[in-house]
Amino acid sequence: MKTLAYFPGCALKDQARADENGTLAALARLGYEVREIPRWNCCGTVYSLAQDDLMRHVGPVRNLLRVQGMGEGRVLTLCAMCYGTLSRSARFVEDPERLRRINAFLAPDAYNGGVEVVHLLTLLRDEVGYERLAAQVKRELNGLKVAAYYGCVLLRPREYAVDDPDGPTVMERVVEALGGGAVPFPERMECCGAYLTVTQKGVVEGRVGRLLRSARAGGADVVVTTCPLCQFNLEERRPAGAPALPVLYLGQLLAWALGADEPAVGAAITGISSGVRHG
Repeated sequence: MKTLAYFPGCALKDQARADENGTLAALARLGYEVREIPRWNCCGTVYSLAQDDLMRHVGPVRNLLRVQGMGEGRVLTLCAMCYGTLSRSARFVEDPERLRRINAFLAPDAYNGGVEVVHLLTLLRDEVGYERLAAQVKRELNGLKVAAYYGCVLLRPREYAVDDPDGPTVMERVVEALGGGAVPFPERMECCGAYLTVTQKGVVEGRVGRLLRSARAGGADVVVTTCPLCQFNLEERRPAGAPALPVLYLGQLLAWALGADEPAVGAAITGISSGVRHG
């Protein structure tokens, strides 16, 4: 078994619990012992764009410090927004002076730097590999048509992208390794409206309607994402008349295909199970 430090973030302990349950069940079947960071705190969700805003980095770096305390050199996260915040803060404190000043807030502990932030998609691509993933499939998806939705943060800014920001393929290849069919989906890299869902629901509904119509036009049976906010918007801000496509987390699809028990996957997967052939 390989060990992995794991940062869940807030949403995966609440409305995105199905993503955590599914992914952890899947990773166990792939030979990983996932160790949750002790006493983790919110990553801050939105990365600070001010270059001199040290205080906004204390929270993310404290999580990296706790990974260091576990004796691990990398940390896995599932949430697209957590990945963006943690990976960018890790790069921010590569500057020795910034790190020195951040450590003044973390005293008596000190972060030494160097912890790598890994997203589930890059772990599956670069370490598990598509062939090994396909070999572990226990339930054939029987060509289930999947619209892989990346959204914004996984691909922007370019230097932190999990794949080519202009033409990503990693999520589609994971879907195909699981026996599903990745459908053409021109809107897969477009924003769902994000936090405008709080103050301008109409804007988000317009974006979501466009995304869902694009997925349906490609022939999708289901939309899959790794972002809790995207999942919320695509389900809760669906406008009248938009296609009523199920919206799942990648972890749910992984767990189902790798043979995890349904309770660990989340109830939503049962909505498509009738169209999935058991292998």
